[in-house]
Parts: sequence; C-alpha cells; structure tokens
Amino acid sequence: MLGLTFEKLLLIGLIAVFVLGPERLPEYSAKLARLVRSLRDMANGAKDRLREEMGPEFDEVDWQKLDPRRYDPRRIIREALVEDEPAAPVVKPPSRARPVESAAARRARHAESGEAVPYDSEAT
Repeated sequence: MLGLTFEKLLLIGLIAVFVLGPERLPEYSAKLARLVRSLRDMANGAKDRLREEMGPEFDEVDWQKLDPRRYDPRRIIREALVEDEPAAPVVKPPSRARPVESAAARRARHAESGEAVPYDSEAT
C-alpha cells in the first residue's frame, strides 16, 4: 500500500489532529471517507464495465502474464522468432575463467612464496 505502514499512518493521523484541531477533524475525516468510498466505487465501476465489454473472456485472461514486472525482452524476442516451438530455457555453460584476484591477495600470495611483487611503472 504505497509503503505506508501502520506507524506512518498513525503519525499522519496525529499530525492531522494537531494541524486541523478537534473542531475541524470530524468534518475532514468524513470528507476523506467519502473520497475513499468514491475512489473504490470508481475502480469497481471500471472493472464491471470492462467485464461487460469483454464478456466471458474477462475471466479467462491470465492477468499475471500481463504484469510488467515479468517483462523479459529476450524471451519475447525468442518467442516471436520461433512461433511453433516453445522456447527452451537458456543455460549458460560453466565459466572456466579464473576468478579475479584482488591486488592485496596477489601481494600476499607473492609475499608467501618469496617472489618479488610485480610492479608496473606505467600504471601510476
């Protein structure tokens, strides 16, 4: 709910009590309740109108599939290019590259082996 926790709502309510005062608070809380009720009625009306216009297909729509958070451009392009076959999951081959070693770890490794630490005069 937009990141509003109970504590934040309570703090907003306390600030409203001090700013509006006890005389105007009931009036403004009634206005807020009417606003919330009208917004809920508008949302339900839009949903009912959409259900009427779409007909029985409204209940068959997979709304999770239309969620923008699940958007993966690689999958969409793959599915568009290969229409008949289902897309196989992409599996990366295991990497054979050595892990990156930090400069401090290299110095420690050279110090343990007794070798001279490599120095690049052009690096600085």
